[in-house]
Amino acid sequence: MSTFPLAHPPRRAVLLGGLATIGAAAGSALAGIPFALPAHGAPSSVGPLAPVPPLEAGRPDRSAFEPAEQRFATFLVTLADIANDVDDSDTQLRGFIRGGWWRSPAEPFNARISELVYVLAWFVTTERTWNPYRGDPALLARLDASLDYYLRLQHDDGSWPEYEPQERSRAATAFALGYLSKTLEHLRSADLLPQRRASITAALHAAMTWFLDPANTGIWQPERVEFVNQPMAGLAGSAKALALDPDPRLSELLSDRVTYLADHGQSPAGFLYEPRGMDIAYNLNVTLSEVIEIHEALGYPVLLPLVRRLADWLGYANVPEPDGSGLVSFASGAARTPMYFLDDATTDFQQRDLGSVLSERVPALRPFYTTAQDRDRIRADWAAADEPVPALVPGAVNPRIPANIGYGEHYPSRRAKDLALAQMPPVRRRRFTELRTDPQEQYYLFVRRPSHYVQAFFGTRPNEVVRAGFGLLWHPRGGVFVHGGQSSNTECWASVLPNGGTDGASNLAPTFYDGPVADGHVVTDVSDVGDLGIAWTTTGGNISGAALLTDDGLVREITATMDAVEQIPLVLMASDDLRWSDGTRAEYGTAATAVATSATLTRGEVSLVIDWGTAVEVSLTPTQRTYFADGRRRAHMLRVPHGTAGRIAYTFAG
Repeated sequence: MSTFPLAHPPRRAVLLGGLATIGAAAGSALAGIPFALPAHGAPSSVGPLAPVPPLEAGRPDRSAFEPAEQRFATFLVTLADIANDVDDSDTQLRGFIRGGWWRSPAEPFNARISELVYVLAWFVTTERTWNPYRGDPALLARLDASLDYYLRLQHDDGSWPEYEPQERSRAATAFALGYLSKTLEHLRSADLLPQRRASITAALHAAMTWFLDPANTGIWQPERVEFVNQPMAGLAGSAKALALDPDPRLSELLSDRVTYLADHGQSPAGFLYEPRGMDIAYNLNVTLSEVIEIHEALGYPVLLPLVRRLADWLGYANVPEPDGSGLVSFASGAARTPMYFLDDATTDFQQRDLGSVLSERVPALRPFYTTAQDRDRIRADWAAADEPVPALVPGAVNPRIPANIGYGEHYPSRRAKDLALAQMPPVRRRRFTELRTDPQEQYYLFVRRPSHYVQAFFGTRPNEVVRAGFGLLWHPRGGVFVHGGQSSNTECWASVLPNGGTDGASNLAPTFYDGPVADGHVVTDVSDVGDLGIAWTTTGGNISGAALLTDDGLVREITATMDAVEQIPLVLMASDDLRWSDGTRAEYGTAATAVATSATLTRGEVSLVIDWGTAVEVSLTPTQRTYFADGRRRAHMLRVPHGTAGRIAYTFAG
């Protein structure tokens, strides 16, 4: 959850108390639907709002955009549709942006929807040769109505709701601080809507007073700050608002909260909490953008040490494919949004690339960004394309994408990125055992041996979507061979019971050994061990496991209270050669069964032999999960029944 409601009536009672008659009077899509009275007070205007005219046929001209501003084009062609979905009824819904363009639930009490005011404000205030909407009176009137609605959603304490009307939402308030402060800046630069600007200023002051209060433990938890991207966004928005309207008391609180977040929002393991575990996607795609906003507003890189620690963590949690396709990530250990891979060159329409600004000072971030040469090529191809600029579809109008553009970019050169890739720990070093721990009994294990690299999670799972145990098996010349999925018992690397349960869906308290588990040499410091032994047991005791990681591979030994299956998420390419022990070949993308004692997966000069020792009927099932833009890699689930005891050896050759 990203919210923390105060005491309020039950949600159903609130929803049924609502505005069916007002919705009917509005003649909108909301007519006849009962919902809560979402906004406070009466609208500041009445009467129909003139529609915003669509773009002329044939516009925009792709070549008219500066390369870094091409991302505005899809917003431009969608702008009239968004603006004309601003409710202009003479009801309390006046100003609500209908259409489901951004965030869910698409209900009037969700203040996140109103973040689109920034998009309307940018176009009505900003002069560009390709922007016919600057100063457009119809757009300005609809922006004013939507701002009025946004401000009427604000509670008396300064917070905004998201999932229900009386909620005090950390996320909705945090992002309101950012989008409203940016909107205010644009309105002031164009000297538009002076009365509304005063109202925004007052709303921002109230929101900062609520958000920056150290006693607000819904945001500033005493042990660790959860969902770090949200408080980071609130700090970024506050920094922006205070740059526009300085306030000594709030500035002091802001400085204090920045320090607090740096101290309490980053795990000793290196990641930023999402919500209480690691999440590569949120850390990279969202939070780093907010760090840059804070640095810009404050005028100095106060959070640079935090960024460096995060970059170090990311170097262990991601591995590059040797053919240059991109990175594969520790998806099974993610506690929120799994990022299975990151293409070496990504499209321009995403919000991650603002983080490239930090890569100038933190070279370890360079593997995560498209090179300057590739970005130039992609943008040149876009400008030269003949087809019309496509409109955005409802749900995909992310205001952060245009909001990021003004902060610049710093894509690494091909050479700089390749040098940074070569410095990633699994690439640079042939041998290490890195155990990153968090006080919540989370153990993130990264083991590099000459033939392979393993990522694993043990201990107490931060939530139910994390899959414990081994998550990835990579070869320095062959790339990823095994890659477990998140939030799924059918795509994780695990032992599976007859009821479909897995040890990956349990907490797995580990014990570490210097050598085989059976030899009993328990260690707490694993950094200098040779062959690493690991033992674990599920919370209910129905599965116990032991593994030994050697220079050539790893061995998993499983004991279960009932018949179990070794489930192996192989990552295959059509050019791979996968053969059963009798020599017959399993085809890429095709379901198959075989009676075999082993399987050998050969990729180029590298082979992985998976040997379970006893002839049993095994199955191979392709999944829908593919990797990278070219889709050449696909996850296939190899399932090996082994009864109540099994020994499965994974050995590399070549």
